Amino acid sequence: MQILLVEDDNSLADGLQRALKREGFSVNHVDRGAAALHVIDTETPDIVILDLGLPDMDGLEVLKRIRRSDVNPLIMLLTARDTTADKVTGLDRGADDYLAKPFEMPELLARLRALERRVSAVRTSEITLGPVVLDTLSHQVSVDGRQVELPRREFMLLKALMENPGRILSRESLEAKLYGWGEEISSNSVEVHIHHLRKKIAPDFIKTVRGVGYTVSKA
Repeated sequence: MQILLVEDDNSLADGLQRALKREGFSVNHVDRGAAALHVIDTETPDIVILDLGLPDMDGLEVLKRIRRSDVNPLIMLLTARDTTADKVTGLDRGADDYLAKPFEMPELLARLRALERRVSAVRTSEITLGPVVLDTLSHQVSVDGRQVELPRREFMLLKALMENPGRILSRESLEAKLYGWGEEISSNSVEVHIHHLRKKIAPDFIKTVRGVGYTVSKA
């Protein structure tokens, strides 16, 4: 799950990034509204956490421009503006959720999990390819009816492949789904995840297209 954090308080942003990455989210950060709009237009995240008090433009203006664009990420407003009128305005302008500062991290995580379920619900909840069944809502995977436990990143990698059967996904595109900008990534991280998935699911389920990337068959 790719999150874009738009927050100009760098100390808060650093703490949020660390906490969210510990929970397995892939998080990128910008501190200006214009930068956020550029990223959303070119590398659309699943969820945007948007502060309203940005130095270059009001967060509500950023929200308005996103909703007028061709992309449609889920948007959580994160702001010190905590009156009922502020919340109503933000939600009426297209926000999916609104969390006032100060907040408790468990509440933010719970709200993000709820938004994550909404992202998955837009797509088919259950994806079946051959003997493998992946449920995007429950985060469960089974092979021939047998439950398989997967760490979050292995699950997200398998989900990305199964949502694109027959399509070759490059290592770089898979890394972008699993890791945030600047996050330390070993040169063979995707290969290691693929190796573990093959051992847990089936050796031939994920195919390597040498020099290009990875794919799973449509049937």
